[in-house]
Parts: sequence; C-alpha cells; structure tokens
Amino acid sequence: MSEPRLSNLDLYLQRLGFSTPPAPTLETLRHLQLRHTGAFAFENIATVLGEPVLIDLPSIEQKIFQHNRGGYCYELNGMFLVLLQTLGFDARGITGRVVMGQPEGAWTARTHRLSLVTLDGVRYISDVGFGGMVPTAPLLLDTAAEQPTPHEPYRIEQHIDGYTLRAKVGEEWRAMYIFDLQRQEGIDYTVGNWYVSTHPESTFRKQLMAARTGDGWRRTLNNGSFAIHRIGEESQRRQVADADDLIALLRDEFGIRLSVDARMKQVFEQLIGP
Repeated sequence: MSEPRLSNLDLYLQRLGFSTPPAPTLETLRHLQLRHTGAFAFENIATVLGEPVLIDLPSIEQKIFQHNRGGYCYELNGMFLVLLQTLGFDARGITGRVVMGQPEGAWTARTHRLSLVTLDGVRYISDVGFGGMVPTAPLLLDTAAEQPTPHEPYRIEQHIDGYTLRAKVGEEWRAMYIFDLQRQEGIDYTVGNWYVSTHPESTFRKQLMAARTGDGWRRTLNNGSFAIHRIGEESQRRQVADADDLIALLRDEFGIRLSVDARMKQVFEQLIGP
C-alpha cells in the first residue's frame, strides 16, 4: 500500500511560515509544532452536528485548506505526521488515553492520536491535536524532568503501562493523557475515530470544543463558555450570547468559517443553553 502524500506541500508550509521545505531538525520540529497549534484550530463542530468525520488524508486536507476549518487529533495529528515524514523526520503515530479531568488512576478508552519522533537517537513526542492543553513544543520522552514550552511546563512519567503526560496548571501537575509506544495501523485510528465521533457516550458528541494558541495565550471554547488564558494573568471569560455570536466567535477568534444553515444554528443554541 502506498504511503499517503500531501496534495499541496507548499501551501501547508506557507501556513506554517516556511517558503521552502525546512531540514528535519529539532529546531524545525519546534517551529512546526508551535506554529501548527496557532494556524490550525482544534475543533469538533462536525461531531456535535452528527456529521461524519473522515480521516483519510485527502478529506482532512479538503476540510482544513479548502473549507477553512480545523479538526481534532485524528485529523490534525494525522496530517501533521505526513508532513513530518515528507520532510524527512523519523516519525510514526502512536495513541493514548485522555485522562484530563478524570480521577487520578482513571483508565479511559484509547482515543487520542499523537506522534513519536526520533532525532539522532533521541525520542520525542509531538502533538498538535490536544485541544486547550496541547503542548506547544516537542517533549523529550526519556526523562522525568520538567520541560518548559512556550506555554505551560510539562513532564512525562514512565510507569509499567507506558507513560503519563502531565502539565503544570498553576501549582498542580495535572494528568493529560496516558500513552504507550505500541505500533498503530490505519484501522486502529479508524476504530478510535469512530468511537469519538459516533458513540452516544463520547464527550465529542455532547460538547462543542475549540482551541487555538498564540504568543503567550490560549483561546478555548466549551459550548457557550469562551476564555482567553494568558501566561501569568487571570483568564478572561465570557458567555456566548446566541448562535450568531458563537458563529462570529469561531470565525474571529479561531479562524473557522462555517457554511451556516438553520439546523446548525439550532444545535448551537441547544449547546449554549439558556
């Protein structure tokens, strides 16, 4: 089976601030990951509308580049992995279990996709699809030390079942997801994506989420709650007024442009609530 190929590498690189393909170095990986989380929003609009989420590369490219949308981990990290491999990085996909917001020790479904990148024998995880707490720099895998990023510090704990990624939020080290290095094939992502996008108990079916990063800030949306989090400052929050307000916010704050219809507005009004 042939490897997936990007249909427009030049456009992808331009969106990330590169005029020519960069060398596969750690510095390049840092720039790519940081810029990706700012250029392409995390969002799950399709799942709350009950629409299918296609994760083959042509469908992802069409959604993001032609329809001016974002995506979630199976889309963003799937496309990003192909970019890394195209540029010559030694990279492959892995998966994890999201435990953010769960009790310590929780064991959830395997529904997160990220990448393992090896540079000169040193292993890193790279993730551009983890919503409002996405790491904005590649993280060394084989160390328990605190690792700074352009946003929060992170650390990786190794245990018998794999690894736990933690982020320092305030003074608390919060678990983000559990992951391991097990080989993954396309069918594994298909199964995980099917659960995330269609299972009635999936959070992605019930909660509208969007996230984007910038210089010293994160923007997040959870149903009708919009927030701007700036490093070292109190978060600014506001409630979304109605569907029209939400559509404008998605466009202006997250760069997401939607083809709006009556059903979309109805779903958005239900998510926002009274």
